Amino acid sequence: MLEMKKTVALAPCLFCGKVNRVDMARVADLPKCSECGRPIRLDRPIRVTDQDLEKVVAESEVPVLVDFYADWCGPCKMMAPILDELAHDHAGRVLVAKLDTDSNPTMAVKYAIRGIPTLIVFREGREAARHSGVLPKAALEKLLEEADHRINAP
Repeated sequence: MLEMKKTVALAPCLFCGKVNRVDMARVADLPKCSECGRPIRLDRPIRVTDQDLEKVVAESEVPVLVDFYADWCGPCKMMAPILDELAHDHAGRVLVAKLDTDSNPTMAVKYAIRGIPTLIVFREGREAARHSGVLPKAALEKLLEEADHRINAP
């Protein structure tokens, strides 16, 4: 299991787009957006864009797993329920995000996304692990653990 010492993450509001600082230890309390007051649900993947991905990754103190996907992609659709389950099971310890590469090509180019789905785990603002293609949940959890070990290694 991942060992989490820090608890702050940045999460954009699904409704108004405002990026909020969220105490991950209080995810079960259903944090609300500071702008519009609507709930920020972190027990499911959040949507990120070209405008907020780098800020979310850089300023979140928990691992951020980003799924680079497209709506038309069959394998991406296969990953969706796995990511939903992972976000639910790791709520408060991992931030799971999705970036639509068709609508947000700048970040897809920046991170050299050559195929989708591509999953990147960020820790402390840096890429810690990457995988292209569909993964079962157990392999995805192993990818998160490997990223944790790479960042914490001397």
